[in-house]
Amino acid sequence: MTSLILRTTARYLMPLLLIFSVFLFLRGHNQPGGGFAAGLVAAAPFALYSIAFGAVKARHVLQVRPRYLIVTGLLASVVSGAIGMSVGKPFLTGIWGYLYLPGSGKLEIGTPILFDLGVYLVVIGVSLSIIFALEEAE
Repeated sequence: MTSLILRTTARYLMPLLLIFSVFLFLRGHNQPGGGFAAGLVAAAPFALYSIAFGAVKARHVLQVRPRYLIVTGLLASVVSGAIGMSVGKPFLTGIWGYLYLPGSGKLEIGTPILFDLGVYLVVIGVSLSIIFALEEAE
């Protein structure tokens, strides 16, 4: 497509949508959002970029093959479940710990955010695989 308005909009919306995706991801543990919704929002700017500039340029901007995102996401999800098993609890049991940061005190982190990260990466990878395949089929 050769629309100047679409190309300009795609360039300006990409960083905003990616920042919003990170916001949804971090917010999603206790409020609406999380890995799935954030992954869809993260895939949207690449879909828009693909429509504006073509799938080849969108893949170049992504810099990672979507299948690698899928594999990494699946591994992160399995590891988050295996951490619970390693301490003698059932698979996918939430394990929590504390990370001490200078100046901000202790930060509570756990395996659910690792699982959400896995879902996030899988959703981005699958969505972009489908979008790029449809774009290249034309």
